[in-house]
Amino acid sequence: MSTQHPVTPHLVVGVDVGGTFTDLFVLDERDGSARIVKVPSTRGEEARGFMNGVVRVSEGNAPEADADATASNGVASTLATIVHGTTVGTNALLERKVARTGIITTRGFRDVLEMRRRDRPQTWGLRGSFTPVVPRDLRLEVDERVLADGSLHTTVDLAQVRAQTQVLLDAGCEAVCVFFINAYANPTNEQQAVAAVRAMWPNPYVTSASEVLPEIREFERCSTATLNAALQPVVGSYLAKLEDDLRAQGFSGELLIVQSNGGVMSRETACDVPVRTALSGPAAGVIACAAVARASGYPNVITGDMGGTSFDVSLVAEGEAALAAQTSIEFGLVVRSPMIQIETIGAGGGSIASVDASGMLQVGPESAGSIPGPVCYGRGNTRPTVTDANVVLGRIAADRPLGGGLLQALDAKAAELAIQTHVATPLGLDMLAAAEAILTVANAKMAGAIRVVSIERGHDPRQFAYMPFGGGGALHVCAMMREVGVTTGIVPRYPGVTSALGCVMADMRHDAVQTLNKSLNELDLAQLKARIGNLADACQKRLDSAGVRFERVQEIVALDMLYMGQTHTLQVPLNANDISRESIQLAFEKAYTASFGRVLTGMVIRVMNLRYARVGVRPKFDLAVLAPKGKGNTASLGVQRVYHVGQWWDAKRYARLDLPVGAQVAGPAILEQADTTVWLEPGFLARVDPLGNLLVERTTQ
Repeated sequence: MSTQHPVTPHLVVGVDVGGTFTDLFVLDERDGSARIVKVPSTRGEEARGFMNGVVRVSEGNAPEADADATASNGVASTLATIVHGTTVGTNALLERKVARTGIITTRGFRDVLEMRRRDRPQTWGLRGSFTPVVPRDLRLEVDERVLADGSLHTTVDLAQVRAQTQVLLDAGCEAVCVFFINAYANPTNEQQAVAAVRAMWPNPYVTSASEVLPEIREFERCSTATLNAALQPVVGSYLAKLEDDLRAQGFSGELLIVQSNGGVMSRETACDVPVRTALSGPAAGVIACAAVARASGYPNVITGDMGGTSFDVSLVAEGEAALAAQTSIEFGLVVRSPMIQIETIGAGGGSIASVDASGMLQVGPESAGSIPGPVCYGRGNTRPTVTDANVVLGRIAADRPLGGGLLQALDAKAAELAIQTHVATPLGLDMLAAAEAILTVANAKMAGAIRVVSIERGHDPRQFAYMPFGGGGALHVCAMMREVGVTTGIVPRYPGVTSALGCVMADMRHDAVQTLNKSLNELDLAQLKARIGNLADACQKRLDSAGVRFERVQEIVALDMLYMGQTHTLQVPLNANDISRESIQLAFEKAYTASFGRVLTGMVIRVMNLRYARVGVRPKFDLAVLAPKGKGNTASLGVQRVYHVGQWWDAKRYARLDLPVGAQVAGPAILEQADTTVWLEPGFLARVDPLGNLLVERTTQ
C-alpha cells in the first residue's frame, strides 16, 4: 500500500471549450513539462465536458505512489490554476438564449436600443430586420435628466424607479439594466436609481450602464450594458456551477477567465461584466500565436483559426495583437469593450457545400457543427462539408482515429455519395472535381478574410508569416500561402489546442475608460492626472481581488482624439509621466500623420476619452518545453494517395510529433497528430524548428 502524502497543487491548465472538442493544455510547474488533453464537448452542458477534461488531466498526472492521496483529496487537488476561454456568452448572444431582461431609462430614450445607428443588415439592400434583445414593453422610462456637460437638470424620481422595477419583476425579468442618458458625464441619478433597484431585485443581476461603460455615445453604451445584463444569469450560473464542481473535486486554486482583450480576469469579475468574455476563445488563440511567432523569430504574423463552424482571422504586428474599441457579435448586437480584432466568416470544417438556385457553388455559412457533424462522422448528416471533401481527396486518412479516439474511423463512402448527390450532379462534374471545387471556394473565402485584416488595413501580407491553428487550419496552410502571397507558414506544435495554450500564457488585464470631451486647450491637466490615478486604483483593485501572483504590473494610457468637427477618433498613446499640452499635441499629430499622411494645421484638437489598462504580467514558461525530444526520424507511416489539382499523388505520411528538430519534409506529404492534420502540397517544404513548429516554405512558383 502506498503512503499517502499531501498533494501540492502544481498544474496550470488552460481550457478551451469548442463545439466539437474541449481542449486542455497542461503545464507542470514542478519541471516545466507540458502535455495536451482532448475530450468531446457536451453541447448544452459545457460544464460537464469541462469537468471530464479536468478528470483526464488529474488521472494522467498522479504518480502511482501518490494515487491514494490524490483520490482522497479529490481529482482536481493537483491543479493550481485553471484559465478558461469560454464561448458560453458568445453562443448565448448568437442563439438569443439570454435571460429575460428589462431596461429602465430616461424618459424619451426607450428606443435607443432599437434605433441603433440606423444601419442595415445589408448595406445595399432595401430590406432587413432587427429584433432587439429587450422587447419594447420591457424598456421602461422614468423622469430624470443630466445634460451633456454633466450638470443635473432633473433629479431622478425614485418612486417611478421602484414602480417600474416592480413592473419588470411582474413581467418575469431575471435581469435589468439601468441606462440614463449622459450618465457618463455625471452618474449621480443613475447611481441612485441602481441602488433603489438593487434594494428590490431578488438577485445580483442589476447592471449600471455608467459602471460598465462610462463613455459618450448612447447607443453603444446602452447596447453594451444591456447585453451585459442579459448575459449575467447565463454566464454567472455556468461559472458558479463550474467552480462548485471543481471545489467538490478538491480544487483549491484560482479559476480565471479569458477576456476578449486577450487578458484574463477573476471569476467574480467575469460574473459582473460577462460581456467582456465575448470572443474570449479566439482571443486566447491569437495571444498564443503571437507568443509562438515571436519566439520563432516572426514578430509579424497573420493567424487563422479554422474550427468546425467558423474561420477566425487576426493580425499581429511587431509582436502585438491589434485591439479594436468595439465589435458586433451579430448585426445590431454591439459590444464596446477593448477586444482583439478578429474577422470571422462561416468557413469551418463543418461548413456545408451546396449549389444555389443560380447554379453557383456555395460553402457555408450554414454548418453541420459538431452534431451531427460532417457526413463522414456517420451521425445522420447527408449534406457534404469541407471536412468531407478533405476525406474524399485523401488529405484526411479515413482509417485514422479522430480527435484522439472520438471516432475510430471515418465513412469516406458516405462522404463521396453526399458530394456526388449535392454538388457533382447539379454542376455536371465528376465527384473528385466537385470535392476540389468545394475546397477551392472555401479557400477563396478564407483568403478574402485574410485580405480584410491585412491589405484593407494597410498591411502587405507578403511581410507577414501565416499561422494556421484550430482543428482544420493546417489542412489549408499551403492554399492560403498561394492565395495571399505569404512566403512563410508556421504550423504550431499543437494547432488544435492553441487557444488552450493561449489561456495559460495570457496576462491578467483590466481596461477602463472615461469620457473627457474637451478641446486640448480647455483640458484640465491636473484633473487628467487625477483621473488616471483613479482608474489605476480601480483596475489595481480588480488585479488584487484575483489572488494571483504577478511578475510585474504594467499600465497603458491612451487618449481618443480627433479634430473638431470629425466623428471618428484616433487612439493616441500617452506617457503618464510626461503630461503636457505640448506632448499630447505632438503624440496626436504623430498618430494622425501615420494614419492619414498629414496634419490639419490650425484645426482645433479635441480629446474625447481617456483609456487606461493595467496589466498583471503572469509568470511565463519556456516554449522550448514543446520541442521534440527525439533525435532519430522514426515518423514515417507509409504512403497515402491524395487527389490534388486534377491528379493522384503518392503522399508520404508522417507522425508529425515524432519528427525531430531540423527534420525536413517535402510535399506532397501528410503529417498527422491527435489534434490536427497538416497537408503539404507539392512544391512546398516543411522544416521542424527548435520549438517544434513546422516552418513551411514554397519551393516552386
